[in-house]
Amino acid sequence: MSYKIITLGCKVNEYESEVMENLLENHGYVKSENPDICIVNTCTVTNTADSKSRKLIRSVRKKFPNAILIIAGCMVQNKKDELDVDADIIIGNKHKTDILTYINEFKDKKINVVENMDDAEFEDMFLNNFDLTRAYIKIEDGCDNYCSYCIIPYVRGHVRSKKHEKVIEEAKSLIKNGHKEIVLTGIHTGHYHDGNYSFANLLNDLVKLEGLKRLRISSIEITELNDKVLEVIKSNDILVNHMHVPLQSGSDRILKLMNRKYDKKYFINKIDKIKKIKEDMSITTDVIVGFPSETDMDFEECINTIERIGFTKLHVFPYSDRKGTAASKMDNKVPGNVKKERVKKLLEVSKNLELNYMNKHIGYDALFIPETYENGYLIGHTSNYLLIKAKGKKNLLGKEVLVKISKVEYPYLIGKVKDFEINI
Repeated sequence: MSYKIITLGCKVNEYESEVMENLLENHGYVKSENPDICIVNTCTVTNTADSKSRKLIRSVRKKFPNAILIIAGCMVQNKKDELDVDADIIIGNKHKTDILTYINEFKDKKINVVENMDDAEFEDMFLNNFDLTRAYIKIEDGCDNYCSYCIIPYVRGHVRSKKHEKVIEEAKSLIKNGHKEIVLTGIHTGHYHDGNYSFANLLNDLVKLEGLKRLRISSIEITELNDKVLEVIKSNDILVNHMHVPLQSGSDRILKLMNRKYDKKYFINKIDKIKKIKEDMSITTDVIVGFPSETDMDFEECINTIERIGFTKLHVFPYSDRKGTAASKMDNKVPGNVKKERVKKLLEVSKNLELNYMNKHIGYDALFIPETYENGYLIGHTSNYLLIKAKGKKNLLGKEVLVKISKVEYPYLIGKVKDFEINI
């Protein structure tokens, strides 16, 4: 039988879709654009994500009327009691690894296995897809922060973590099969713990694995960058020179309303400390604009904070009411046109920050791992997540290649391959 998987949302969703793909491939299913089975892995982080998920499900049902339609993920979990879409198999955020069982059980009678997430245990997932340079390991699920705007704790459940022995086993398997970089991912990645075994312990064990060239954290809260984690970053070059640390707002008043666990002074001081450890550290972030009651003054304070910190790129989101969250009940909602203008302004700030950071590297040597080969060019990322494009041979894919940076052609830094590459 043939299948197609369509994924919306975050890196965790992408990872879980890859796991389902692996399960299908390992049991003889073949990927196809005219599938017998179609899986839509949904997102619910914003109203727009809900709308996109519903629209996609309806489109898939119309395009492939004879296919078994499976819908899964956060939108399904969030809207389990008010789903207004048609599907044959409905799965929430539990039991994605049981996808084959449900397909085999399906006999024209709909299957619905959306369960409450309050008592969810960690669902072990293991990837054996070895065709990419960079590999993800999902080490954690759920969140206990309950930021006032966020629906995710309600659809993903409480924090729970993968056993550290299994994480290390998965990492060893990925390295053995040619992966040079591993990315640790989760809903609240830095809150990982396995009993008394902490996130810092995990980092410390992973950087010691033979053959691993890069270890990257997909995202981490500023409050989780404690002294033990920073010590691992300081003492080992395997951990890359890039961190994604969500700010969400640069206004102290808004941060408090958001129920974030820090103020801007705390955030700035911690970032300054990180940059003293590694001067060329690239820090990217998430920012929400138009939170209820956000004034022009709050927004200007946010811009000033962002520029003071010196992020290298921003991911900007307009605030979206999520039913059941504390923020959805707040007064003084910001009009849509104001949110749109603020998004536009912050994206301009982001582009300037990004270009400034890229221009600093012109004339310098950079080590990157080519991930793709297009029209005679090697394309891949440096440790600090600069996107490099350089003429070269296809046999350099997956190897550490040294280039001299000559210019910026956004979003790329153009480089010339030096006389040698470092084979790994």
